[in-house]
Amino acid sequence: MIGRLKGILIHKQPPWLVVDVHGVGYELEAPMSTIYDLPELGREVVLFTHYAQKEDSVSLYGFLRESERRLFRDVQKVSGIGAKIALAVLSGASVDEFARLIQTGDVAALTRIPGIGKKTAERMVVELRDRAADFVTGSATASLGIGADAQSEATSALLQLGYKPVEAARMARDATAAGDDAAAIIRKALQSALR
Repeated sequence: MIGRLKGILIHKQPPWLVVDVHGVGYELEAPMSTIYDLPELGREVVLFTHYAQKEDSVSLYGFLRESERRLFRDVQKVSGIGAKIALAVLSGASVDEFARLIQTGDVAALTRIPGIGKKTAERMVVELRDRAADFVTGSATASLGIGADAQSEATSALLQLGYKPVEAARMARDATAAGDDAAAIIRKALQSALR
């Protein structure tokens, strides 16, 4: 199936959309992040698509941004997660916010997304952490500080040392002062852990 769909938006009732492409109506399911940013009915829209075929059904999903489609696909690679939860993720958090939650290991915030319990959130953190920075692009990565700012680097280092995600994020946050680089934050976090 094509990776993009360009046509006229003729129906919008969350989570469903219908896009007319040269007289053929395509029904797509979309996350709320896409629904919120759609143009008015009767206007042209370009959607990135994901086609899913199972034994007994065929589904077409639409996204305004490539980063949303990529996240939708990556989240489904986590064991026990399907399209329904992947759509809930995108409806409950922006791509940038989700990447930050995964990077910092914020299991509590992830469980506030409908359909995600504690065990699923923990699995997501473990299985997606290495790819979290890839969810966002360019300037968004820098503004989030994923893999770029000192506190995130320190959190990652503490995780590598064996601290749990929530604990590592707390330690780095508590040890961060204005102007600190990652090494200073790590040093202060480890010193305070020994007290």
